Amino acid sequence: MNYVGFLLLTFAMFIWGSSFIALKIAMIDMQAFSVIFFRMLIASLCFLYFIKDFMKFNFTKRNVKFLILLAFFEPCLYFIFEAKALQLTSVSQAGMITSLLPIIVGVAAGFFLKEKITFRLLLGSFIALLGTVILSSNATASQSAPNPILGNFLEFLAMACGAGYTIVARYLTKEFSALFITAFQVFIGTIFFFPIFIYEFSTNDINFTLNSVLALFYLGVVVTLAGYGLYNYALTKVEASKAAIFIYLIPVFALVLANLILDEKVSLVELLASFIILFGVFVSEFQVKKLKRKRA
Repeated sequence: MNYVGFLLLTFAMFIWGSSFIALKIAMIDMQAFSVIFFRMLIASLCFLYFIKDFMKFNFTKRNVKFLILLAFFEPCLYFIFEAKALQLTSVSQAGMITSLLPIIVGVAAGFFLKEKITFRLLLGSFIALLGTVILSSNATASQSAPNPILGNFLEFLAMACGAGYTIVARYLTKEFSALFITAFQVFIGTIFFFPIFIYEFSTNDINFTLNSVLALFYLGVVVTLAGYGLYNYALTKVEASKAAIFIYLIPVFALVLANLILDEKVSLVELLASFIILFGVFVSEFQVKKLKRKRA
């Protein structure tokens, strides 16, 4: 087991789990895509310091195509679907849909990256998926979900884009640093969401309350910079199919944070489901450790 990759992925999932809470808070006072734009803008300003270092990379036509494809998957399409999803469904329901990402990534990684999909990896995925279903079906939403079916479908589309992003990022980490990949995403995201922000600004009121501003800076600095930076760096140490298993931790962290911040109640069944998810991740990671011992 690569313990550095394990810790980085776990922390990244904690940050991403908290992003659901921050998005919900920010979208109380602001339009969905305005939130995403300011999130990208704040992160872009943080990356301006590193522009000179980024120019040292060797940009080929092939790499540029993959970079554009990466940004197309995420943040562009991913946040279009997720922002609208969180307006229609609850944090717990959206968290349940994120559990489908490892399955999509596992199949895609086996097909495109020729990564080996082992029985223990599949078993761990199934256990974690079972726990996530139990978790989300028993969770109490903190916000109203006016159209959870449509919202969950949009979150599923976001996960499909997330799978495409993970596969492309796995290739790009061989050519570029995790810091550059993250910066490229937010620069493109800022440009992409700017015209949508202009439209929302001209047609709706935007209220910069203390809570919304704090949520925006948390999303822009912590979630975008730290979350994606840690995840992209972890992909240099962990295979895409194994890294995707950690997505199962997102609904666990989201549930805990929703209880602490949004005062959502956690039942015994939900705690049991969280344990099942963690156990599924352990089963999947144990495979890596066992293989290393055999090779030694």
